[in-house]
Amino acid sequence: MGRRFQELAFTPLVKKHQQEHDSRRQYERMEHSAPLGDPLGPAEQDFLQRRDSFYVASVSETGWPYVQHRGGPKGFVRVINPGLIGFADLRGNKQYVSLGNLEHDPRVALFFMDYPKQTRLKILGRVEVHEHDEKAPALIESFRPADKSDIIERVILIHVEGFDWNCPQHITPRYTIDELQEVLAPVREKLAKLEAENTALRDKLSTPVK
Repeated sequence: MGRRFQELAFTPLVKKHQQEHDSRRQYERMEHSAPLGDPLGPAEQDFLQRRDSFYVASVSETGWPYVQHRGGPKGFVRVINPGLIGFADLRGNKQYVSLGNLEHDPRVALFFMDYPKQTRLKILGRVEVHEHDEKAPALIESFRPADKSDIIERVILIHVEGFDWNCPQHITPRYTIDELQEVLAPVREKLAKLEAENTALRDKLSTPVK
């Protein structure tokens, strides 16, 4: 865990509960020894570029938190540089709850999950929404997906303020169809080999002995 993430997430009340549950001393040591942890390193960048979905949390004008899911092909979240990521915001159900929240408060919390490997990356950041400004047309064109039927309404850029990797505890492994194909490929190869061997053996046994 980077120091920057702790600075943002560990408020006085959070520290009070850490003290109560005997974890404060451990995190105090990390505050002095951990790297700053605001720019994304190679591991974080690689992890993000292999994700096909994430969750984003924002806060409304009334103070209510709101969590939304975003998905797409692997790589739809782009690492522009170690401190900046972005994605094309496609047309959906036209509720615009997150969009309204971000106009009120640009701060977001992101969860990127790798369910098969029970890994998650948390990112805190500040958002730039590009829809009607002068940068929007070029950004929208640069983020245009391969599926031309997808309508990009805006591009959302996120300036990374801090990040943290979570432990795998309590993450239930789940698999997409593509991930299942990858996991099952060795099993299918083995079954195909056994089937070929069985066919050869049956042919050999059915051949009359001369």
